[in-house]
Amino acid sequence: MNAMTAENLRSAFGGESQAHMRYRIWSDKANKDGFPTVARLFMATSDAEEVHATLHFKALKDVSGDFLVASGAGFGLSTTSDNLQGAINGELHEVNQMYPAYIAVAEMQGEKTAISAMRFAIEAEKVHAELFTKAKEAVDAGNDLEAKVVELCPVCGYITLTGEEDKCPLCNAKKELFVAY
Repeated sequence: MNAMTAENLRSAFGGESQAHMRYRIWSDKANKDGFPTVARLFMATSDAEEVHATLHFKALKDVSGDFLVASGAGFGLSTTSDNLQGAINGELHEVNQMYPAYIAVAEMQGEKTAISAMRFAIEAEKVHAELFTKAKEAVDAGNDLEAKVVELCPVCGYITLTGEEDKCPLCNAKKELFVAY
């Protein structure tokens, strides 16, 4: 694998891994603040970030050794509204800046496995940003997020609040694989 694509995948792995843990912490806070559905959304998204980190790690299967990994990570434990804004900011950074640049490099270098892993991530991150925005609007109005379900596609990290999909709209995984929260 080309060095620049490998470095970008490691950075993405680091960022996704940190988001995984950050969302777990923010889930606990949402529960304590009385927003159980927002807490479930944070947990589902935490697991989605683990899916992305795993895809990146597997794309690096031929790269071994110890590396210093630079990655962006939001910090802070505040109100559920503030934590949701932090989540929105992080997801939009990945959608608008990080993944487009990383994908462009991987395309230039012909790294098909890396491109696939990052495309799943960017498309799922768009959905995550939308769902966090919807959750923030509810919380700012003093309400919990309204959702029929909170379900995760364990293949690509897509999340649904309706459960109406017959298959994952991003990766075509069967609905039966979805994980409920």
